[in-house]
Amino acid sequence: MKKTLIIGHVWPEPTTTAAGQRMMQLLETFRDFGYQVIFGSTSSPTPYSLNLEAMQIESVGLQMNHSSFNEFIQDLKPHIVVFDRFMTEEQFGWRVAECAPQAIRVLNTEDLHSLRKSREDCYKVGEEFSMNHWKNHPLTSREMASIYRSDLSLMVSTYEMQLLTQEAVVPKNLLLHLPLMSAELYPDDVLSWPSFDTRRDFVCVGNGKHTPNVEAIKTLKKNIWPSIRKALPKARLCIYGAYLPQQVLEMHNPKEGFEIIGWIEDLGCVLQKARLLLAPIQFGAGIKGKLIEAMENGTPSITTVIGAEGMHDNVMWPGVICPNLELFAQDAIDLYQNQEKWKQAQTQGILIINSQYAKRKLQAKLKEVLENLGNQLEIHRTQNLVGKMLQQQGLAATKYMGKWIEEKNKPN
Repeated sequence: MKKTLIIGHVWPEPTTTAAGQRMMQLLETFRDFGYQVIFGSTSSPTPYSLNLEAMQIESVGLQMNHSSFNEFIQDLKPHIVVFDRFMTEEQFGWRVAECAPQAIRVLNTEDLHSLRKSREDCYKVGEEFSMNHWKNHPLTSREMASIYRSDLSLMVSTYEMQLLTQEAVVPKNLLLHLPLMSAELYPDDVLSWPSFDTRRDFVCVGNGKHTPNVEAIKTLKKNIWPSIRKALPKARLCIYGAYLPQQVLEMHNPKEGFEIIGWIEDLGCVLQKARLLLAPIQFGAGIKGKLIEAMENGTPSITTVIGAEGMHDNVMWPGVICPNLELFAQDAIDLYQNQEKWKQAQTQGILIINSQYAKRKLQAKLKEVLENLGNQLEIHRTQNLVGKMLQQQGLAATKYMGKWIEEKNKPN
């Protein structure tokens, strides 16, 4: 049986983050392909971590900067190794290239971290984001190097695919657009959803460890919710998410209809009871799992250009994309009260899920690309001259840095 080793940046938490959902989907996909799947990480599990044993997936703790990994992967002989984010590839990529050269090296980007950090840096100082800022950001060089060193990089966003191929001129055969994967929605699913009339209130969803989510909640509290509450005095806005910081917890004010709920295991149930999801995201990257989950549960959303970026191609958004915050509250009020527009938005969400996020189609695409890659891996790597150069030079640098750290950490 072929083996896939997935090296996680953290242990997957599908009920707290979109990244956790993504990792669970990759684990399920390789298992469905018939691979023996092994998940390893240098981090520790949390109470929210996925039960890998229940999925029949072997888990292993890994040590950073330690030669025990070399012995482990030589014995394992994996057919595919997936690095969860570029930082993991930096740590373990050279060891995989040296000790398991036959393995296809796949980078799961989650999102372009350099793009998210560049936008955040600009946002904090009130500077307009630019391509030059991103290209000159220190994380960008590291992330690009990781993409070139890998045989294939999985991208969740169509915008980031375009950014890499046009602005960074990355060869298309090094990239695969593979967003979050959803079960297709059928008429029976739609009929089971609560109707417009039975739904109430607004929701906002976001993990508190993710800075764009915290800023979005602060924006709702200060700039958006007062106007909505004035127009809809009986409406509530419920904030859901794990790891919410103290500054968010202190915003809880039921008298104003602004309620901080925290983590909830069954988010789908909450979304189906809500009439609208609000996501005034000011910066970030990738695609937003909360917006996909809203579509999966028939809940229209109000978001920003950044929030919807790379998510819907040329299909009309299932709700409203606001070009500025001045319009956000009014758009939310209008859609909350207009049943015809609301139903149309819900229908658009179904269309987007079935056309762009259907699990069956995306899995088939990934399987085909990996099979073709495995059949011509040597040719593929020979054509990737930049990757070969970075692998050779980077391997020398990271290898000896890793060996130095390992020696340094040994007891005297």
